[in-house]
Amino acid sequence: MTANETPSESDIIEINRSIVEEFRRTGNVERFPGAPIVVLTVTGARSGREQVVPLGFTRDGDDVIVIASKGGRPENPAWYHNLKANPQVKVELPGDSFQAEAIVTEGDERQRLYDAQAAQIPVFAEYQTRTTRQIPVIRLRRTASA
Repeated sequence: MTANETPSESDIIEINRSIVEEFRRTGNVERFPGAPIVVLTVTGARSGREQVVPLGFTRDGDDVIVIASKGGRPENPAWYHNLKANPQVKVELPGDSFQAEAIVTEGDERQRLYDAQAAQIPVFAEYQTRTTRQIPVIRLRRTASA
């Protein structure tokens, strides 16, 4: 695969698997340069099986903020559809693991959070230019320790 090629779904699954393994082994992985990751576990909307995905994140107060960019592709990622169906998720950060409620943000709040993450992790500004869909922004609010 060259630098200009978009990775396939199977490539993304393998990349994510290796990132999660490294994160759980070392607690120190960056998904993008300068961007820490969170490991998010969601429950499949149809299958009921757990899906684990590493995501770049920012914070808004005590909440973790993630963006369902899928690299600017036209469709939302599967994990986003799953958390909309089952908003109770598990969040793993270095040295901290907890249950959270996933809240899809809207309006001015969504824009403020998207802009803040794009300022900290510039690739997210590029993702929005690649698609006509409004990329969802999700607030992960702690509900209990895992």
